[in-house]
Amino acid sequence: MIEDARRHAPAAARNRDPILAVLRDVLPPSGLVLEVASGTGEHAVHFSRALPALSWQPSDPDAGARASVTAWREGEDLPNLLAPLELDAAAPQWPVGQADAIVCINMIHISPWESTEGLMAGAGRLLPSGHPLVLYGPYRRAGHPIEASNQAFDEDLRRRDPRWGLRNLEDVSACAQARGLALERVVEMPANNLCVVFRKG
Repeated sequence: MIEDARRHAPAAARNRDPILAVLRDVLPPSGLVLEVASGTGEHAVHFSRALPALSWQPSDPDAGARASVTAWREGEDLPNLLAPLELDAAAPQWPVGQADAIVCINMIHISPWESTEGLMAGAGRLLPSGHPLVLYGPYRRAGHPIEASNQAFDEDLRRRDPRWGLRNLEDVSACAQARGLALERVVEMPANNLCVVFRKG
């Protein structure tokens, strides 16, 4: 049944509107948005409903996550929300040839560094000049002492998998720049998270 496959992430209900406010400001007025690591699919539903002129392409490497996205999608009447694709950010080839924007929420700290490298490589391949890559999540930043909640979160992530953990924003930006993506803005978000916007040069 549809209900059985739907996953729920409590944080999605809290952060979806602050993220949407940034997306409204930086996404193109129309075209295809590729969401990398869609997770439960709750963001995909919310954003595609709020941005009907954009086609929203969810993706995730995890079959259970894709089943959740599919179940959420089947419960909605959203013609601009596409069926989820199997996509591993770290893979050298993606099942998408072009996108007008890429959105990636809460992946970089819960994946190996190779996934961030692959994300930037993919964005460098897919995005036309002037189009955005939008990231959301917690980061370390030079000159900003890490918040106690983020320090505890980082330690928990590293216990779960030594390849995980909060990344230095400077390292992520350097990785993006090497693929032709320039840092445009960093937006402070609730709960010590950031929205980070890059644009293809």
